[in-house]
Amino acid sequence: MRPSLRGAHLYKLMKALRVLVVEDDALIAMLLAELLSGMGHDVCATAASETEAVIAATRYDPDLMIVDSRLGRGSGVSAVEEILRAGPLAHVFISGDAERVRVRKPDAVVVRKPFREAELARAIEMALAAIPSKPERLCGSGHGH
Repeated sequence: MRPSLRGAHLYKLMKALRVLVVEDDALIAMLLAELLSGMGHDVCATAASETEAVIAATRYDPDLMIVDSRLGRGSGVSAVEEILRAGPLAHVFISGDAERVRVRKPDAVVVRKPFREAELARAIEMALAAIPSKPERLCGSGHGH
């Protein structure tokens, strides 16, 4: 019982992240936002289309994106590719078809629907580990883009 207990509480050790949820099903987006808030994260925005996702990522500068790979208007994978042109950003894809995501993004962190909270927490850790840590947001740090 020890390992599963440890896994379930592992996310409590993570710092609170600003999360962008990209999901075109309003109910699933709401449930994801509640789940992430319960894990101690701040959902800074939700987006339902590829275009909204790109705009929200620019506007809210999230630490992490949780992205449905298929959107009614556009593709979650395409949205992430566009967003990553501005620089590295941790992201987790949620999909019923993980193989389809991996064809385009072989190194992607993918959580297969349906999933449990502990699976999402592990995926978030993997996504964060794959990205160089962001510098603290300080005014006048000299890092211009």
